[in-house]
Amino acid sequence: MIGIAATGGLRNDRDGSFARREPAAHGRPPGVTRRNRDRPRVRNGTRDGARAGAVLSSIVAAGLSLSAAPAAAFDLFGLFGSEEEPLAPSAAALPYALKIQGTDDSDLEKTLEDTSTLHRLRREPPPDGEGLVRRAEADIRRLPDALSGYGYYAGRVTVRIEEVVLGGEASLIAAARAAESERARALVPVRIAVDAGPLYTIRTVTVRDPQGQAFPEDVLPPRFTRVDDDTPARSSLVLAREAKIVDRFRERGHPFAEVVSRDPVVDDAAHVMDVTFTVDPGPRAGLGAVAVRGTKDIDPAVVRSFIYAEPGDPYSPKALSDMRRALVKVEGLGSVRVREGEALDGQGNLPIFVDVTERDRNLIGVSARYSTVDGPGIRATYANRNLFGGGETIRLDADLFYLGNDLYATQRKLAGIESNGLGGRLSATFVKPALWGTRNDLIANLFAGREAQQSYVADAAGGTLGVRHRFSDTFYAQVGVEGQAGRAQDALGKVDYRLVGIPVSVSYDSTDNLLDPTKGVRLTASATPYAGFLGSDPSIFVAKAQGSTYYALDDEARYILAGRLGFGSISGASLEDIPANIRFFAGGGGSVRGFPYRTLGPRGPFNLPVGGRSLLEASFEARIKITDTIGVVPFFDAGTAFAGSLPDFDERIRTAVGLGLRYYTGIGPIRVDVALPLDRIKGNHERPVALYISLGQSF
Repeated sequence: MIGIAATGGLRNDRDGSFARREPAAHGRPPGVTRRNRDRPRVRNGTRDGARAGAVLSSIVAAGLSLSAAPAAAFDLFGLFGSEEEPLAPSAAALPYALKIQGTDDSDLEKTLEDTSTLHRLRREPPPDGEGLVRRAEADIRRLPDALSGYGYYAGRVTVRIEEVVLGGEASLIAAARAAESERARALVPVRIAVDAGPLYTIRTVTVRDPQGQAFPEDVLPPRFTRVDDDTPARSSLVLAREAKIVDRFRERGHPFAEVVSRDPVVDDAAHVMDVTFTVDPGPRAGLGAVAVRGTKDIDPAVVRSFIYAEPGDPYSPKALSDMRRALVKVEGLGSVRVREGEALDGQGNLPIFVDVTERDRNLIGVSARYSTVDGPGIRATYANRNLFGGGETIRLDADLFYLGNDLYATQRKLAGIESNGLGGRLSATFVKPALWGTRNDLIANLFAGREAQQSYVADAAGGTLGVRHRFSDTFYAQVGVEGQAGRAQDALGKVDYRLVGIPVSVSYDSTDNLLDPTKGVRLTASATPYAGFLGSDPSIFVAKAQGSTYYALDDEARYILAGRLGFGSISGASLEDIPANIRFFAGGGGSVRGFPYRTLGPRGPFNLPVGGRSLLEASFEARIKITDTIGVVPFFDAGTAFAGSLPDFDERIRTAVGLGLRYYTGIGPIRVDVALPLDRIKGNHERPVALYISLGQSF
């Protein structure tokens, strides 16, 4: 029986694989190693090698063949577990029936199948017994390496053709003859018996510099070398640890950090592995000059204004990631690639190259939404993403919606509020980025529309003109002038208003994804004085703030805790003098789910919501990925509006719970939420549950 050697150590091969030193008793001189030539290469000693290590964490480094087997019987999405139909006996070839036995680990079995020549070519029978034996010989050489890659370094593999166990030259001839005896009669039975043996674990991880000295703990903290007692000695885990160590040095400003040697040694008596890495950090560097290439119609100065790093700033992979994240916000740009130079410049800095492509200027889009309590809606959009060649964007939006689940129609009629439930809004937004090559953007907006809600109707038109200064990719501030005029009607009566104000706002966003954040913080705050001396009637002061945070419980971000807190306040006028569309309401898909949109808060005549002068709301979600594409989200929402300009906790705060389903796409998650109000409002005949469907997380 042919199997893997049960003694000896592991040798580090420069192609990133592990190879066992075999003793002379196996018919090879000491020191001769076997390599799996199909094994993925890791360019050890380069930044690419560090990244490859992370990729290889999901691949058995000791001998994977990535060839896919031909498709067999039809199985819709693989859900029914159907088996492929066996081949028929043939006079021109030797089809065979293969079984792999001896392991209950489905991942290991799949790896063995991917590595096995017999399995991969099972739908292409060999012409004769000699061809079948050659396939079996290849598996005898390769499958032990696959076992080693999974941490089974004492594993053994036996291949049996008919009743002949392959071992020496005589057995190969006998196996070929036995296979030929089945020609045109039956499928040749082939069995691969796997004895994995004990699972080896990683005992120690040691990191040395090229002089053989350990790194200080402030340079390489113990967490980078610490291992649990039950960590399998898998080559993929060793490569992943190597990549993590290299990334640590790169984060500390060493762009050319490399592992110059990797020495994993197996102790067969204790069934453990000791790994030693020799790391050359290379020189510490700063960021060098940034060269932007690929712009055609967009002014390169606009692109440069979104690069916040300056020459001489400390180098780190995060700085390059932030650079790319900032550039993708330029709407006229398509792909963005940030590439490092191959050598430092004369000042010890690393040159950076930014390669971009441009999108088509024109964009037309249509989107739809639906909620069982907020009703259906449709939006059409046209945008030009490079209007005058300076990255200017103009966006035209038309939004039409219908108040579907109208719980307050009777009360509105009694209050004399005329509404058919239809509402809409037309708006135009113009953005001129990088004024005179600076980080200041000019923003202008015009709008007109009718807002038809459960308890009020408002017709308004207005606009805003402001300047936004971008301090960094994550933080900006904006100031401008705003004006609007209109008429609002609710249970408290009609209000004709005119508002002229100076809005000031700030925004901070350190999250990693707009539609599906897994870490970071989002904070927005605004304050707008609508002063009487500017022509406002009524004269009021409006302040708003909202923050959300996201925390992943695991490295793969499959378990995420998310929380949101919102606050608002209006002062300077009584409740009835403030237009209904300016007041605060809670409820709806982006607020307290389960309650109709903008209905939570103080009540007026005919039990109609009239809104409040302050707002407090909060949400908490646990976002759990079941698979790469499916997730569930239990959530809790709470909030309401208050009559006073500050929250009064003596008033009742409404709460709701629910469960969401997420389908993750390349654009973002598709959200389906079912919410249950815990304290329904009496007398409103509200539905016991509410359904929300949209793109992106709720916050």
